[in-house]
Amino acid sequence: MQPVRSIDLLWTQACELMERADRLHRQFFRLGQAGQLAVWEPPVDIFESESELLIRVAVPDINQEDFEIQYEGTMLRLSGRRCLPQEAARHIIRRLEIPYGPMQRAIRLPPGQFRLAAHAYNNGCLEIRMLRVIEND
Repeated sequence: MQPVRSIDLLWTQACELMERADRLHRQFFRLGQAGQLAVWEPPVDIFESESELLIRVAVPDINQEDFEIQYEGTMLRLSGRRCLPQEAARHIIRRLEIPYGPMQRAIRLPPGQFRLAAHAYNNGCLEIRMLRVIEND
């Protein structure tokens, strides 16, 4: 067995970091429909119980009234927009890691029938509560 040279190890680590950065970039940004700007996708947590779904979407700095929520069949679609802060117009932007502009996220729901019960904006997260519809036999 040949010893691993430190330059080989460094190169491998650099390639892994580049792949991770690329995955993160694809996670938050994707191209919109033809003729539209790029949109970003916020991270989502989904918690399920026997009676409901709780969906938490991390969207700090977006006003609750700027969200659109659509529920169709097995898909929940969210859209909104995060605008640059007013201070940005008076400054040179040196780094911009927080995504701004249009946001869209399509979430496939687990099997079953649900109805949108409530939504609220809490601590930078949009919380959506969906109740499971129980069919009477």
